[in-house]
Amino acid sequence: MSTAHTTPTAPKTVLITGTSSGIGLAAAVAAAEAGWQVIATMRDTGKADPLRSAAAAAGVAERVRIKRLDVIDAGSVTACIDEVLAEYGRLDAVVNNAGAGRVGTIEQGTVEDVRATMEVNFFGVVEVTRAAMPHLRASRGRLITVTSVGGVIGQPFNEAYCAAKFAVEGFMESLAPAAASVGVDVTVVEPGAVASEFVASVGVDVPAMLAAAGPYAPALQAYVDHALKTFGQAQTPAEAAAPIVDALTAEKPAFRVQTSDWAREFVGVKLTDMDGSGVQALMGDWLR
Repeated sequence: MSTAHTTPTAPKTVLITGTSSGIGLAAAVAAAEAGWQVIATMRDTGKADPLRSAAAAAGVAERVRIKRLDVIDAGSVTACIDEVLAEYGRLDAVVNNAGAGRVGTIEQGTVEDVRATMEVNFFGVVEVTRAAMPHLRASRGRLITVTSVGGVIGQPFNEAYCAAKFAVEGFMESLAPAAASVGVDVTVVEPGAVASEFVASVGVDVPAMLAAAGPYAPALQAYVDHALKTFGQAQTPAEAAAPIVDALTAEKPAFRVQTSDWAREFVGVKLTDMDGSGVQALMGDWLR
């Protein structure tokens, strides 16, 4: 009597950028819990201990592989993706999550500040996407990009950040139909306020910024007060990461996904605001 043997199906492989903290860390753990082989990347792998601890606590350490990837370094991007292909033979999904915030208004900053913000938040996404697309095409995979509600509605004192996220949204909205024609699903995920180290990563000394704000000081103070109140009611990184995993596993993911009821209501203002007056009124309220 012979016994039939079946070969286990290898788990699908997803590469996630910016996993040292926040949404990226939570998404890496949640995707591993959902059965994915996760390539969790970060610019500085010396900051990987929180991810290692979270993966171990969830019982998925064996499905989370940490690699270095700097999204603004083309060589780093190519080397990481080449390693993934050599080790796993395929790439089924990419989650573009790495990013950095910036607070300030252009009169009191520099064009170089804007370029640096665009480099990380926009060109980094383009770099990873370009390198990954041939492999996602081969696997008929998924391309998921974490943008922001700030990629739909421009917010005061977030000019550079919102410009970068607007650019990402336009890039992905344009790419999506072309990618779909070769079997790749594209999704953008739009969080609102998330309680994570992203806020700290903005690196703002609020008292110093207010002291240097000159004629913008009253509006900036009102914005800071509003932001602190909003982040006091923020989602957890795990809550914001859940729609990312849903997009990975859905039969047919939506192109645009918000991570909370607040985010859906907020971006809904823009998507139904034909003449722009609704957004301008809403943002004006933030500065009073």
